[in-house]
Amino acid sequence: MFINWGLGEINLKIVYYGPALSGKTSNLQYIYARTPPHLRGRLVSLKTQQERTLLFDFLQLEMGKINNLKPKFKLYTVPGQAYYAASRRLILQGTDGVVFVADSQAGRSNENLESWYTMEQHLIELGYDIRTFPIIVQFNKRDLPHAMPTRDLRRLLHIAPERQCYEASAVSGLGVFDTLKAAMTAVVGQVRKSA
Repeated sequence: MFINWGLGEINLKIVYYGPALSGKTSNLQYIYARTPPHLRGRLVSLKTQQERTLLFDFLQLEMGKINNLKPKFKLYTVPGQAYYAASRRLILQGTDGVVFVADSQAGRSNENLESWYTMEQHLIELGYDIRTFPIIVQFNKRDLPHAMPTRDLRRLLHIAPERQCYEASAVSGLGVFDTLKAAMTAVVGQVRKSA
């Protein structure tokens, strides 16, 4: 969280985290393409030879004010490949919430589990209480024929019953804005509690 008193804005950061090719980038691209230009900033892609990180500013006017400040959200993705763990941890610094994008395909259980465990470890190392920190889970790729049942994915990742989970297909847009809205609401709720 960063407060820009001059502009009357509170900047909040949401990171889309998950294994490689789970749909993090597809989520942000879908959101960006369907958000009016006056409500969003420029889509920025930081690429290295094998890594891609996306970020853009997203302004949601309907969220209301927080202590007379207008919330402005910065959405990020992390590189999914395991060997970019240091980059993922760096991107998580200063985050106000996480959307964990799980790949629903049956053959991706190990990647989902490793990514979930790594995310939890990074958040703990950064001083977050993962029991209360806003983490919204998205079960992506629900449109594919070999998608695991969501109850099996919840069990695999040891997701607490009270944790919000959404089914999605980031390519078609199913559940993308529902997930984002839940993340934004959770982040704003957390900030209001601590204010």
